[in-house]
This record gives sequence, structure tokens and C-alpha cells, in this order.
Amino acid sequence: MSHSSSISGLSPLPPHRLASVSELFAIESSMMVPVFTGEDEHVPDVDPEYRFNPDITLALLAGFTRNRRVLVQGLHGTGKSSHIEQVAARLNWPCVRVNLDGHIGRLELVGRDVVTLRDGQQVTEFQEGIVPWALQRPMALIFDEYDAGRPDVMFVIQRILELEGKLTLLDQNRVIHPHPGFRLFATANTLGLGNLTGMYHGAQRLNHAQIDRWNIVATLDYLPRAEEVAIVQARVPGLRSEEGAQLIDRMVSVADLTRRGFAAGDVSALMSPRTVISWAENLEIFGEVELAFRLTFMNKCDEPERPLVAEFFQRCFGTELTESIALQAAQ
Repeated sequence: MSHSSSISGLSPLPPHRLASVSELFAIESSMMVPVFTGEDEHVPDVDPEYRFNPDITLALLAGFTRNRRVLVQGLHGTGKSSHIEQVAARLNWPCVRVNLDGHIGRLELVGRDVVTLRDGQQVTEFQEGIVPWALQRPMALIFDEYDAGRPDVMFVIQRILELEGKLTLLDQNRVIHPHPGFRLFATANTLGLGNLTGMYHGAQRLNHAQIDRWNIVATLDYLPRAEEVAIVQARVPGLRSEEGAQLIDRMVSVADLTRRGFAAGDVSALMSPRTVISWAENLEIFGEVELAFRLTFMNKCDEPERPLVAEFFQRCFGTELTESIALQAAQ
């Protein structure tokens, strides 16, 4: 197939080669995906230690190869954004992330008039925002914290969620047609339900028309224990031993208990894989499991919940923390 040929019914993409999913991601699939051959500074770096979730990876690849709009939902620390970036990295597909915090408004996304100096004279000219800039390029645009976007921002995004995805710049009297290589992704913690648990302040309720425009909605959960242990070991070289693996396994067991406690409503904070990695890194700094745990996670918990969290630690390590009910009762 020549570089100018279409892939799976798409318009021509930039120069590319076809590669098998099994070759790139070690996932059983007959799907062939385009890998760009050029160089671009916006392509994420490949993380050779990254572990791909098969279902999420296939959903994202459908987004890249078939131009589907993909929304990835899941609790914090599950690696939603990094999953999209690492798929893009292996496809050599340029990628840019935009965090939809409360400071991002319509003008930042669409563009605004700015005053600049040209030939010594002040002139007013239109400066494109991130959406029209990305829309005209072979670029994967990722909206992080999608459910935290302001209403005026969400309606801008709604325009480009359609497959043709045309964007009209009213101030410029100009219609922007998306580049054949433009792709759109988003990540969310709550899938538009708002801050029901009190865990994600700033999350907004999304109307059904917004959610309905996403072609694929995928849910990313935490990794199986063995894979999480392997990832922590890969991130912390000092624990790459059999003894280190056993220690990390107990750390992940504590994390699992916090996740179950959160699901049951017993605690309001949980340990994500990111937190476990931080715990392991802090262990290398301080040399004490208990101190590293306290500084990494325990001090983030509400004070009334700390005895229960200390019990989780005691179950896995057999050591009572000063916050535990047993030691407090003995004092």
C-alpha cells in the first residue's frame, strides 16, 4: 500500500507504514495500524516498561485508525492519559494534552485578538487557540479532566465531536476543516456524574448530548497485582530483586485494601499505582517503610480515618503504626 492510500476507508494520512497490533503492543489481534514515518517534537517518548490494558488499547487504536472519538473513564492514577500517550508514541503520532481546569476558557481553546508589533507598528491580529491549531494538523488532541470543563468550553468541544468536526470561527468568518490525521480523545474521572463522592472537586455534571457524541467510552481499572508489582519494580531500580518484589507485593496489598475501603465508603482516599510508586521512591530516600508510608499516604487521609488505614498497614506488614487503634488504646 502506498503512503497516499487510504486506511480502512479514511482519507489519506501523512507518510506511514502499516504495522500489526500484535507486533507493537503484544496483544492478540489481526488489526493493522498506521505508524507515521516522519519526526515531530509532539510525539510522546516511548516508555518501554509501560503495561497496556488490551481492551483499552484496542479501543484507542480504533480511535486512531477509524477516527472514532474515544473517552476513557476511570479513577485517578489508573493511567488514562499516559495510556493514550503511549499508544500515540508507538504509532509515532503527534499528541498534545489540554487540562480542562477552571482557568481554561473559550478564548484559550478557540483563539483571540492580540496586539503585536509589526514593522514598528502595533497591529491587532487573530491568534489561534489550541483547538483550531490541532484541528489543522495530524494531531491527537487529548482533553484531560473532561468532566471538569466549564460549560462555555464544553460547547466549543461539542462542535468538533461530530465526525466531520468542522469548526467555524465566527470572528474570522472562516470554517476550519479537520486534517485527515486529526484525532480526539478525552479522559474523565466521573463520566459526567459530577462530584457525587466528594472526591473530585470541580467535576461537572455533563448533559447526555455531550456523552452521546463520544463514539467509544472505555473504562480503565487498576492493573492486576502482579503487573502493578512489576511496574513499581521497573520504576524503582533499588527494589529489582526477589526481596524487593515481596516488599512491593505487601505495599500493593495495602493499596488494594484502601481501594476496597473506598468502594465500601469506609475511607475517602485511596492509593493509586502512582501513590505506590511514590511510596517505593520515598522508601529509598528515608529507608523506613512506616515513615515512607506516613509521608506518602497516611498524612493525606482525614484524621478520623487514619486508624483504619493503620489497620490496613498492620494486616499486610504485621506492624502497628502510632495511628492504630490498638496502640492508642494502650496509651
